[in-house]
Amino acid sequence: MPQGDKTKYTAKQKRKAEHIEQQYQNEGLSAEQAQARAWATVNKQSGGGDKAGGSGRKTSCSAKATARSDSAKCGAKSREGHDRMSKASLESQTKESLLKQARTQDIKGRSSMSKAELIVALQHHAKG
Repeated sequence: MPQGDKTKYTAKQKRKAEHIEQQYQNEGLSAEQAQARAWATVNKQSGGGDKAGGSGRKTSCSAKATARSDSAKCGAKSREGHDRMSKASLESQTKESLLKQARTQDIKGRSSMSKAELIVALQHHAKG
């Protein structure tokens, strides 16, 4: 497409450029300057002329859903065999996360505990 050729633009892009150009002319810019700015705006917003594939969506919704599902399965598989209440696992969590776990397990005195005390309490609760 030679520079300045507008044949690859959609009707919507052309209407948008005309509207923007008119606004620039109303502000006092020359017709040439207004047209250049209008097409620059359209290019910035839509990435240029009409793209192959229609809507411009690169990944279909079903492909994204499949990717999310595969990612979740991969994450679950990587956690298999790991004790979520192990000391190493608990130490890698934030205090806020540990407090949330302690709240779900109804551990008494959790709000005044340090991170180390929360880890011990959660381990003790898991064993007993």
